[in-house]
Amino acid sequence: MKCTTCGKKAVIDRVYEGRALCKDHFIKSVEKSVSKTIRKNGLLIRGEHIAVGFSGGKDSSMLLYLLRKLSKARNLKISAILVDEGIKGYRDVSIPDAKKFCDSLDVKLHIVSFKKKIGKSLNDIVKKNKDDKLNGCTYCGVFRRKLINEEARRIGANKVAIGHNLDDEVQSIMANYIRGDILRGSRIGAKAFVAEDEKFVPRIKPLRDIPEKECALYCILKNFDVDFGECPYASESFRWSVRDVVNDLEEKYPGTKFNILRTFDRILPAIQNTVKTDKVIGKCSVCSEPTSRDVCKACELKKLI
Repeated sequence: MKCTTCGKKAVIDRVYEGRALCKDHFIKSVEKSVSKTIRKNGLLIRGEHIAVGFSGGKDSSMLLYLLRKLSKARNLKISAILVDEGIKGYRDVSIPDAKKFCDSLDVKLHIVSFKKKIGKSLNDIVKKNKDDKLNGCTYCGVFRRKLINEEARRIGANKVAIGHNLDDEVQSIMANYIRGDILRGSRIGAKAFVAEDEKFVPRIKPLRDIPEKECALYCILKNFDVDFGECPYASESFRWSVRDVVNDLEEKYPGTKFNILRTFDRILPAIQNTVKTDKVIGKCSVCSEPTSRDVCKACELKKLI
């Protein structure tokens, strides 16, 4: 198989767009797409401090590298925030490599842990609360968002960049459709729901137009020493089932994921107008963090454990 553009040996056959690409043209194509997403959605402003939600995996490593690459031209300060959930055999073995990767990019890494901030590791939480019908992903997602927001605010970041790729975004869209959660669906996009609150650090998703497999290939071709392992709790999540359905559709009908994303982006303004999301939200009566509830979900779960 040869590159459609130059005739050199191809490293990928993009069935969804009908062309094959060599290493150089693939890398250029991916970087061009990320830059387009950033420019089109106004994700970065010159002089900002961007905190990257960093796990050491393929998506966050690719994101950190690309933002660091853009930082000089845009006068950006880049930091990384890693949440140590306390998953033995997974997170503990990935932290040393995460530190090395950040050092190689001259990016300061900030590590926050469940054990220190929540009082228990995720392993302990799941083990001691196995009968409450909540899976590990429920606890992890809520606590991770809270800790990243708090740490980003502490270090003075203007925005948090998260490594959600095309697959992640499409899975979120479909999961909200299936659940009938229109409110949560209205908050999906390159710019996540932006609350008008000084304690809330806005989130951006520069990789939302890049398929997951292409994020992995990019890291391999760039020789990044990253962790390609799956979290041991991932298979428990509803998202995992949605992922399998969407992947099956993509295999049979190439371009399905992009079609889902583009269609959603077109109807998003109508969805937002329907739910009339109020961007001015209140504060949790327990921890004073921004929330639309009297008690935020994190404090609610913390009480359970």
